[in-house]
Amino acid sequence: MTKTVSKIGNSQGIIFDAALMDLARVKVGDKLTTHDFGTGTRGFAASEDAGVAVCVLPGTELSFAGEIASTPIGPLGWRKNVFNHRTAIFRQINKEKAMAYHDALEFPDGQILLLTLLGEGQQATVLQLPAEPKTTAESVAQQRVVYVG
Repeated sequence: MTKTVSKIGNSQGIIFDAALMDLARVKVGDKLTTHDFGTGTRGFAASEDAGVAVCVLPGTELSFAGEIASTPIGPLGWRKNVFNHRTAIFRQINKEKAMAYHDALEFPDGQILLLTLLGEGQQATVLQLPAEPKTTAESVAQQRVVYVG
C-alpha cells in the first residue's frame, strides 16, 4: 500500500486527523529515516518518501543501521553525541506538558534522547511493535499525545 499522506503530526503532538494517523502507522519491517520536516522538529519519515511522516507507537522497538548520533552540540556545534547502541525503544515523555517535545528514544542503558535531537538521515527498521494493552494503564501508556494548537 502506498502512503500518500503529507505531514500528519510532529514531535509536539499536533495531529491533523486520526484517520490519517492510522494510515501512516508503522508495521514490523518498515524502514524509517530521520527527517527534518521544516517545522523546527525532526521525526521519522518513510524511507521511500521523506515527505511522509509516520506514526510510531510508544513501545515500538527500532534497530538502527549505523551509529546513533545526535545533532551537533556544544557552543560552536562541533561535537555530536554518539550512543553505543544499535537498538532503542520509542517513547513519549513529558506527556503532561502541552508545549514540549514528546517523541524520544530510550536506549538499553536507560538514556533518553529526544527524537528532535537525532541526527538527520539516520535509518532504522521497526523490529517489534508494542504488545496489545491488557489493562487500562497499559492502554493509556501506549496512547500518543494529541494536542491541537
